[in-house]
Order: sequence, then C-alpha cells, then structure tokens
Amino acid sequence: MSLLLRFCLVVLLLHALPLQAAEVRLIDLDGAIGPASADFVIRSLEDAADASAELVVVRLNTPGGLDASMRDIIQQILASPVPVVTWVAPNGARAASAGTYILYASHFAAMAPATNVGSSTPVSIGGGSSPLPIPVVPPEETEEGESTSTGESGNGAAAQGGTAMERKVINDAVAYIRGLAELRGRNQEWAEQTVVQAANLTASAALELNVIDYIAENLEALLAQLDGASTSIDGRDVVLDLSAAEIVTIEPDWRHEFLALITDPNIAYILLMIGIYGLILEFYNPGMGLPGIVGVICLLLGAYALQMLPINYAGLGLIVVGIGLMIAEALSPSFGVMGFGGVVAFVLGSVILMDTELEAFRISLAIIGAFAVASAGVFLFVLGMLVRARQQKVVTGTEAMVGGTAVALEAFDGQGRVSAFSEIWKAESGEPVEKGNKLEITDIDGLVLKVKKQE
Repeated sequence: MSLLLRFCLVVLLLHALPLQAAEVRLIDLDGAIGPASADFVIRSLEDAADASAELVVVRLNTPGGLDASMRDIIQQILASPVPVVTWVAPNGARAASAGTYILYASHFAAMAPATNVGSSTPVSIGGGSSPLPIPVVPPEETEEGESTSTGESGNGAAAQGGTAMERKVINDAVAYIRGLAELRGRNQEWAEQTVVQAANLTASAALELNVIDYIAENLEALLAQLDGASTSIDGRDVVLDLSAAEIVTIEPDWRHEFLALITDPNIAYILLMIGIYGLILEFYNPGMGLPGIVGVICLLLGAYALQMLPINYAGLGLIVVGIGLMIAEALSPSFGVMGFGGVVAFVLGSVILMDTELEAFRISLAIIGAFAVASAGVFLFVLGMLVRARQQKVVTGTEAMVGGTAVALEAFDGQGRVSAFSEIWKAESGEPVEKGNKLEITDIDGLVLKVKKQE
C-alpha cells in the first residue's frame, strides 16, 4: 500500500511540475551583410547552441553583401547543432545575392508573401566589374512546371564568356550554391540560374519550384508549420516540438553596434584620415601629445576596420603616396608640382579604395571630396606662406643690416667706430664723418660695415 501511495504522489508531482517550453531564438538580419552582421549571427547561433534552443529563426531582408561575411555565416549555420530556418520577411523584403545562399544553406527556408529571392550573380570580380554577360543554355519547363537548365555535363550552364578570372568566380559560385542545394534537397537547377542569369522568384514561385519549404505571413504561422518538421543534423534526425514555444528575440549588443559603426566604409575612411593627419601634426609639433594619441587610436581603428573590408591595396598605396607628396611639397617647395600630384593621387586612391561594387560598402564621393578639398587647402595655404616668405625682405642675419642706420661714435676719415643695431662695429666710409652723424649701411665686408652719410 505504501508503494502504491508513493507512486501516486510521484505521478501527481510530475503533473504539478511545469514543463519547460521549447525556446525559439529570433535573429533579425536586416541590411547589407558585412563583418558586423556576420559576427552578430555567428555569436547568436553559438549562444543558441549553449542554451539548447529548439530552433533559430533568421528573419532576413538583405540586398546582398560581402562574400567573406556570407561564407562565415553559412559555415556557422552548417555547423550549428540547432536547426536554423531563414525566413525572408516582412512583406516586401528580399533575399538577394548573398541572402539567397544563406537561404539555401539553412535547414528550413521560408518566405513571407510579397517577397522575392535571387539575383545571385557575383558583381565584383578583381576590382569591381559589371555583371558578366554569360551565355547559358535556355531553361526548359518540366511537366511539373520546374525550370531546368543543363549543359552537356549535366551540371548546368557553365560560364563561357569573359576572362579566365571571371569564369573562375562564376563557376565557383555555381558549384557553391549547387552544393548547398544538394545538401538541403532543394532545386539545384534554379540555384544555378540565379547565379548565371541573375534569376528571381516570388514567394509562391519559390515554393512551387522547391526553392523554399514554407510561406508564412507572420512568425506564429511559421512556427505552426514547422511544428513536427524534421531535419538531419550530424547524421541524426531532429524533430521540432514547437507546440509551446517561447520566442526569445536576440537584440544587437554594444559589440555589434561598435563593429557596425567602424566597418562602415565612410567611418573607416574618416578614422584612417584622422589618424594620418594626427600623426603628421604630432611630428610637426613634437610634444603636443593629443594629436599623436588621437592619431594612433584612430589609425589603429581604421586599420582594423579596413582589414575586415574588401579594400584595394593599390588605392591605399595611392592615398599614402598622395599625402607623402603633399608633405614633401610643404618641406621642399616645388612650386606646386608635387602638391598637385599628391592631391590627384589622394583622390584616385580614395575612389578605388573599396574593392567592391556594392553601394553599401563604397566610400561616399562627398566625403572623398571634402578630404581632398581640405588637403588641397592645407597644401595651398602652406605653399602661399612659402611664396610670401620668399618675397619678404630678409629680417635676420647680417644681410638684414644692409640699408639700416648706424651712428658715428667718433669723427673719422676712412675707418672708425659706429653703433648699429645696439652693437659697436668698425665702419669704413669714402668721405669724412663727424661724431654723431647718421650713416646708412651700404654693404658688409666681413666685420666691417660700408657706410655713407644719409641724405
């Protein structure tokens, strides 16, 4: 009887204990994909794994982004022990370029109505070329309405036009997205078309062509469709239980905001310029301290940001050469030759500094113009000062004494003593001089002043 009573008590306690709700992490990936957003997504996925979350939802709305950042995110998704669903939302959002790859890499793919996916052709190849005019095999419609495009190899249309480097980039992108599609069992042919033809799909067409798994207007509808869905992670089947899911929205922290700020190409460029000019000012005026400290901090921050961005080292070199030429003009005037060349090199280097055609990762021409005008203004100011200095009368040394006034300290005919510039000098005159006469200095011969009577 006691055993039966204990069993009943255990059953009652188990029913009384609240069951822990499944945790769903929500990450917003909005805007161009860059180093800051990649760091945010990677850390969020790691935290979700540590917390044993049931699911991670990446709410995606992006025009594309940097290839390196996109691949970092995809590698983390592929290694994540927690299932990831990429949901293109809200209505009107898009998963263009890099967003398409992330969608294909996720365990589950979903879109909201009135969204689109595609346009994944690499647009920056070796310094920013335009999209490639690549001849492809026209797609054919299957009986199920699925679009296909296969070449002789059976792996789709390969890049045939352009340079060898362009073909390498396109074929690499095709192989990458087809690999993701094969891993997740999604449409490989359309994946290739979005790279070589920049193809796009609406949400309904994407669902029909097996590009995505679900269409959901809101998060609740998405979780309802995912409840009971299964996927394979590390060779094991994972079945989602989202019947009582608790949604936890991951907010960006200070690290994300800081990275987003300094990896903005305009901010990174400004930090670089402040750092360079701060150090130059400190070198011109040793001991000031503040310009040097601010310059070193800004230069290091700018360098850290630039190493995370796709920079063109030729552009960076032109900027350094341009600043060096303007400094050389100030130290050894060449009447504008080096200074003008420095301004031209500075502007050209700034324009080509960012090695990408993505608008979100290019430096504003207004900022480049402002720094170019400021640099040219400083150069012209220094050049003007040097020209005026050349035209001014000498005010130091013995040459400055010529034309000055001396007073005879004694009467003499030939040589005698005079007072000039609060000093006693030996003077020589071609005419008799009386004591107290005011004399004009006409020349200097060693330590002897040539004088004559003032008219």
